[in-house]
Amino acid sequence: MTVQVNKTTPYADQKPGTSGLRKRVTVYQQPNYVENYIQAIFDSLEGFAGQTLVIGGDGRFYNDVAIQKAIRIAAANGFGKVLVGQGGLLSTPAASHVIRHYKAFGGLVLSASHNPGGPEGDFGIKYNIGNGGPAPEKITDAVYARTKVIDSYRTLDTPDIDLDAIGTQMVGDMVVEVIDPVKDYAALMQTLFDFDAIRALFAGGFRMTFDAMHAVTGPYAHAILEGMLGAPKGTVINGVPSPSFNDGHPDPNLVYCKDMHDLLMTPDGPDFGAASDGDGDRNLIIGKNRFVTPSDSLALLAANAHLAPGYKQGIAGIARSMPTSAAADRVAEKLGIEMHETPTGWKFFGNLLDAGRVTICGEESAGTGSNHVREKDGLWAVLLWLNILAVRKQSVDAIVREHWKTYGRNYYTRHDYEEVDASIAGKLVEDLRAQLPSLPGKVLADDMQVAYADDFTYHDPVDGSTSARQGIRIGFTDGSRIVLRLSGTGTVGATLRLYLERYEAADGRHDLDTQLALEPLIGIADSLAQIQSRTGRDAPSVIT
Repeated sequence: MTVQVNKTTPYADQKPGTSGLRKRVTVYQQPNYVENYIQAIFDSLEGFAGQTLVIGGDGRFYNDVAIQKAIRIAAANGFGKVLVGQGGLLSTPAASHVIRHYKAFGGLVLSASHNPGGPEGDFGIKYNIGNGGPAPEKITDAVYARTKVIDSYRTLDTPDIDLDAIGTQMVGDMVVEVIDPVKDYAALMQTLFDFDAIRALFAGGFRMTFDAMHAVTGPYAHAILEGMLGAPKGTVINGVPSPSFNDGHPDPNLVYCKDMHDLLMTPDGPDFGAASDGDGDRNLIIGKNRFVTPSDSLALLAANAHLAPGYKQGIAGIARSMPTSAAADRVAEKLGIEMHETPTGWKFFGNLLDAGRVTICGEESAGTGSNHVREKDGLWAVLLWLNILAVRKQSVDAIVREHWKTYGRNYYTRHDYEEVDASIAGKLVEDLRAQLPSLPGKVLADDMQVAYADDFTYHDPVDGSTSARQGIRIGFTDGSRIVLRLSGTGTVGATLRLYLERYEAADGRHDLDTQLALEPLIGIADSLAQIQSRTGRDAPSVIT
């Protein structure tokens, strides 16, 4: 079949962020927008002729259209085979596993993660490399450079393949195999966790609810929780994926899962509640009368991982993103293992995982994972929590309180100011950055003395690469921190993220209201950055 070389013109806005290129669906629907970006990815790679490419997404609106385009472009560029999830579905962690399991060259993950879907919602494309993880900056930088000069793309004039029919089809000379999106992932989970112990937990009357948020984890949760582990039917709610996420916002936090939180705070509520996001890489964990912050969850999972068969030999180390609280640092110190602080973005964990330097990683934005894949993994975190609960035979609340009595508590919150005018947000950050050299040694409100103030630079201990300007850090002598950065996951304007953290020792008070405990830091942050006056917002869009 003849390859078509179609002329095109560049788009100026195809710079990938921390998790690929995310834009409104209407942007992606522009002529050749998808084609330009995918061709730019392939133009930036070498050695894939005859190799296997994995393609899948979270089922959001435009997923099916973009997958058909991607398959044709892959065939025209010389890939030998494409593995694609049935219905175009593959959760992000499942896609990572499929890449690794079948030794694929790489993969295209079509998702905008926790962002809203539908015709007026968001869409995204991310390239993952052969280790199953997001492409490093050297590749994404090359892709962006190529998008600015691209003048043609390669494709084939072929019918759409049937994404619902498991089995093989041909597109030109390339094999396309539609696979069960759940099977390989579920088999992997069985090697990591004690399914018999978790089955016994449910058989003993343990009750949980899992909100799949009409997103990609629905089929995975139905198959694993209700099918393999024996949780009662109805444990999984909102389990049918929808292109618009049933007109909801598939972000598992206390804003969009408020009903679940409120249910878990009642005497008649279940013992455990959890949720995952649009593409299945984030998680929400709530026990009866106890919300577990993502930062605490990372620390707790690391401290208890040895209770699961896949980690019974212990863990090599822990990595966390810079804005994530230092709760995990205290676990690493006690265990005598490595601790790494990286920029935001899962791609920064890949080298550490590949080198065997760390086993468990996490981000404050509700992402936790381990060396089983090279992405964060929402359902993995839920299953590890269930394994811990099954072995310890304690409630979530009891386990959390015991942890704080051992390690102390890091009071922690994140304030998001969403869809801020990009120029205002950029100037605010630049002005705060200019203040940093003068801050160390200063005593601010409540006699809090600044120990350091910098713009975080990461030096990768594996490949020696450097990533600068990754977020402003202001640390105090008592261990408290203020962090401010611009998020790379939004599609409109800019999202300012303010992170606040205060440490309370093991023998201190662990029952304070979080926002009240952090009130002095909140005041200092606004005084230094003037967020409210400069953005015109009297409160954050979201507090987590």
